[in-house]
Amino acid sequence: MGAQWKQAGREANAQKKGQLVSKLVREIMVAAKLGGADPDLNPRLAAAIEKARKASVYRDTIERAIKKGSGQTDEKVSFEMVTYEGFAPHKVPVVVECLTDNRSRTAPELRKLFQAGTLGQPGCVSFFFNHLGVVEATHADANRDAETDAIEAGAQEVQPLEAEETPAGHKGACFITEIKDLDAVSKALKAAGWNVIAAELRYLAKQFPEVSDAARQEVVAFLTALDDHDDVHRVYAALK
Repeated sequence: MGAQWKQAGREANAQKKGQLVSKLVREIMVAAKLGGADPDLNPRLAAAIEKARKASVYRDTIERAIKKGSGQTDEKVSFEMVTYEGFAPHKVPVVVECLTDNRSRTAPELRKLFQAGTLGQPGCVSFFFNHLGVVEATHADANRDAETDAIEAGAQEVQPLEAEETPAGHKGACFITEIKDLDAVSKALKAAGWNVIAAELRYLAKQFPEVSDAARQEVVAFLTALDDHDDVHRVYAALK
């Protein structure tokens, strides 16, 4: 379905684990800043908390991030979303979203990483993707009719969720929405008994260029380097 590119084995060592925790905490702070501290009223925050819990982030760390992001402490949250577009090796389109508190630091570092590919101007590859809302959710009833719930919630499309994201004996589904409907669909699914594990805007690739196995290794190495950068929040690539 063209979800964001996921680095295989990301949690394999302590350094990667630390990077993952930092990015999850940053997402919690931004979600709390934009939508408030109550996860029942803020689907983005609820999903961020769920991801952090799955990654074994300490509860105290999550709570501090929520308080900081929602302005309950004296610390200011100044992260902004910056998007970069270009091509990985072998002309694979890539969109990179960064959450940064310092554009002057992030921009040259991303330009350096893109030397292995091609960094373009804003909009240069976005037409290779659909920018849509995505809600990933699971349901305790393995026989739940996800298509019916999608229609009632106002989602445009529903697809099976990846097996590793779905607990045994549960139903997993990925609901695609228009950007403006993301919040309403997420809340409707939650009311219908779905456990929302992600609710966010994503770039979904429209098609995938053919690449050889050798070329794929080069592309994956490039995407891994991007994903490892501390400020990189999401990497989207037209790569199966």
